[in-house]
Amino acid sequence: MKEHIRTLLEGVLPIVDLDSDFLFAELDSLGITSILMVLSNEYGIELDSQDATPRNLKNLDSIVSMVQSKLANK
Repeated sequence: MKEHIRTLLEGVLPIVDLDSDFLFAELDSLGITSILMVLSNEYGIELDSQDATPRNLKNLDSIVSMVQSKLANK
């Protein structure tokens, strides 16, 4: 799942370092919105502004955890 999410996000955020441990700090509001929309559409989960926290978007692993959590609660 992690590599699939990486591929999806590289398509919409080509200049963002997805390996950063401070990913949230590199994102602007459009980047955050893009992440939430792409993952919502791909996995059929509901992600909204409440999910756009520094904890959930800290790095790629935290994004994967957020998606897995949403899928488990689906």
